[in-house]
Amino acid sequence: MLNHAEVFLRFASIIKTHFEGICNYFRNCTTSGVMSGINNRIKLIMQQGYGLSNFNNFKNRVLACFSH
Repeated sequence: MLNHAEVFLRFASIIKTHFEGICNYFRNCTTSGVMSGINNRIKLIMQQGYGLSNFNNFKNRVLACFSH
């Protein structure tokens, strides 16, 4: 079990590691949620086409998915 000082030091270390990203959120009011959604959609397309080796078809499906 961690004591209060150890928990605080871990928390401070995490803040220090991610400080730039935290500041960027408040500067730009944006998150990485949109990019995460795009990555998840591409992963789903890859799963649906599992076993198919034609990269051209994969590329066309990804482009069609985001072209509206």
